[in-house]
Amino acid sequence: MGLIGSSVKRVEDKRFLTGKGKYTDDIVLPGQTIARIIRSPHAHAKIISVDTAAAESADGVIAIFTGKDLAGVNGVPCGWQVNFKNGDTMKEPAHPLLVADKVRHVGDGVAIVIAESYAQAKDAAEKIKVDYEVLDAVIDPRKAADDGAPLVHDDVPNNTAFDWQLGSDAGEVDEAIRSAHHVTTLEFSNQRLIPNAIEPRSAIGHYEEASDKFTLYTSSQNPHLIRLLLCAFVLGIPEHKVRVISPDVGGGFGSKIFHYTEEALVIWCSREINRPVKWTAERSESFLTDAHGRDHISKAELAFDADGKMTALRVKTYANLGGYLSTFGPAVPTYLYGTLLQGLYTTPLVNVDVTATFTHTTPVDAYRGAGRPEATYLLERLMDTAALELGIDPAELRFKNFIPAFDGVEQAGYQTQVALQYDSGDYQRILKKALDKIGYDQLRAEQKAARDSGKLMGIGFSTYIEACGIAPSAVVGALGARAGLFEVAQVRVQPTGKVSVYTGAHSHGQGHETTFAQIVADRFGIALEDVEVVHGDSESVAFGMGTYGSRSLAVGGSAIIKSIEKVIEKGTKIAAHKLEAAEADIEFADGKWSVKGTDKSVGFGDVSLTAYVPHDYPEGLEPGLDFSSFYDPANFTYPFGAHIAVVEIDKETGKVTLKRYLAVDDVGNVINPMIVDGQVHGGVAQGIGQALLEAAIYDESGQLINGTYMDYTMPRADDLVSFETDRTTTPCPHNPLGVKGAGETGTIGSTPAVVNAVMDALSAYGIWDPPMPVTSEKVWERIHSNGQS
Repeated sequence: MGLIGSSVKRVEDKRFLTGKGKYTDDIVLPGQTIARIIRSPHAHAKIISVDTAAAESADGVIAIFTGKDLAGVNGVPCGWQVNFKNGDTMKEPAHPLLVADKVRHVGDGVAIVIAESYAQAKDAAEKIKVDYEVLDAVIDPRKAADDGAPLVHDDVPNNTAFDWQLGSDAGEVDEAIRSAHHVTTLEFSNQRLIPNAIEPRSAIGHYEEASDKFTLYTSSQNPHLIRLLLCAFVLGIPEHKVRVISPDVGGGFGSKIFHYTEEALVIWCSREINRPVKWTAERSESFLTDAHGRDHISKAELAFDADGKMTALRVKTYANLGGYLSTFGPAVPTYLYGTLLQGLYTTPLVNVDVTATFTHTTPVDAYRGAGRPEATYLLERLMDTAALELGIDPAELRFKNFIPAFDGVEQAGYQTQVALQYDSGDYQRILKKALDKIGYDQLRAEQKAARDSGKLMGIGFSTYIEACGIAPSAVVGALGARAGLFEVAQVRVQPTGKVSVYTGAHSHGQGHETTFAQIVADRFGIALEDVEVVHGDSESVAFGMGTYGSRSLAVGGSAIIKSIEKVIEKGTKIAAHKLEAAEADIEFADGKWSVKGTDKSVGFGDVSLTAYVPHDYPEGLEPGLDFSSFYDPANFTYPFGAHIAVVEIDKETGKVTLKRYLAVDDVGNVINPMIVDGQVHGGVAQGIGQALLEAAIYDESGQLINGTYMDYTMPRADDLVSFETDRTTTPCPHNPLGVKGAGETGTIGSTPAVVNAVMDALSAYGIWDPPMPVTSEKVWERIHSNGQS
């Protein structure tokens, strides 16, 4: 059928384009009530009292609960443990569903009002009076670790959740840097970002007294994990009593992976009042309570010998965790960050040291790329800065230091200095392709001409690698993960030959209903429309680990392939019986089982019907054609790429204009090129947003001062260009599809490429340190403070 590798239009788009998608907030249950959460206006304060008397008598109010009412309920847990370098256990303070004693960031939940309508809940919430004793706050992750800093949690000294180190011997790295021919040093902030999915988070808790069962509807990327955490760690409800449904989800970018307090809270409240309880975030709540991303402060030193070969890398990072540990918060600045600091390079010594601190800010967790963008930004800013300092072309400097090509089969995977073993890659080829496609020599000539005429044009590079499709459960378990990271798929062939696929991966924009159907239809030789893909319901899908980390095809797709193979294997037994031939003589292709070397065959539909109407059937073989599989990956997958950005800067205003953007990526085999291009486009847009526009800004008291769309600046269409994309293909050697993952590549590669382009333009003025976001104001100030006009 040729469906794998074809740009098939997304089958799910019809319902979205016609307004027929069904999101959590669209659901209205009989007797449904509306919840409003009263949130702290202070970043750090003791709760003296909560007066609910006036609100209790307000119209439509059904119940009000405060932190004291939930005193016996556990808070939401952390799903990843990272211990101190000396072996001490990670500090893991409670994250209550509602706070009873002391709030730790603006937006911390203090009470919940449940009413008949949204307006009544909101009106009643305004009548609740909370008396606070305001305390000093700390927002900087470095200052948080200082002696005497305000404590976020009284039992966490110096606000330090853990410190962590990985890589080569620190003494050897220090000596290599001391004796180096040249050392490039950068100190910078990888600023905090706020995810902004189109659909705000929403949750409905529904307790049914007659069955003593619960249903949670939630806008989550991870329904089965939410059920596991909610049942096992928060409310203590048996899992068979809880159904979690994540219907259509309007974007997530990582921010909807985690188990949030509101999910457990609406379930608890529903049981208390014996009615469904719905909560949907207002956009201002989303700014304050959706887990934020990034927020690192780093110093990095990269050493070179006289030939321009990298000899050592030393990194010290302070990572901001916010007020509490989010579900995967500890993993992001450690095992998803430090393990990628080898990059594409042969650097023989690499050491990274991370101190992770609590501050009086919103909790921080995975945001598109999750640690990989932070690592790539650090490395690639170092590389372009070093090229300027050494007087070497940035492409040439990379070619000098790239790891040689390897396919993971004939040439073994590449063992890094920071734990990972890359599966396959050809980094020279991808950069060469990018240089050819963008016309690099001509671009440099244009840049020289522009400079000669007084104009500022810059060319920036980023060559990246990421680890995705999270590695074997045993490996991540040893690294602190508190869950397995396998995936589950059930392939059910119906009697008529139609196929239902039940996957634990969850789609919130990735196009799973198309790409998974392409795999199944292609392997079975049936029409695409004969395949349905079901996800997001713990009652329909036995188990699953959700969608994040570019894992859906590499892990979820591989589980589907395992089940497909089981169907074909059983179908072969049935076909052999029908064709009166030995199983060894049967082959399956193009939707039929055939006897080798003959024209005798039986079609897919005939075999499926026989499986359910087993009148003429192999003796001892069970009826049916329905198989489930678990797939636990053998390794991460390692997409890589080369991105090039071209910018122009207006000296009079400091405005940076993106003129060209090229992304050449290698994501292994591609199922649907159009969907991959779409993923790249979206990721690049988000990465450009960080480079030029976006930052969450807190004042010293812990107030988020740009928590609305009026002042938090995300990229618009006129900030971008028509992106140019291309690919090379280096198949993954350890999964059956040969795929590597594409969802985060654009975000990982784009931010340093754009900032490097700005630096390249400003280097004519000796300005090599553009801080993110590189706003026009910052550029103008640097130009003019340097004596330029």
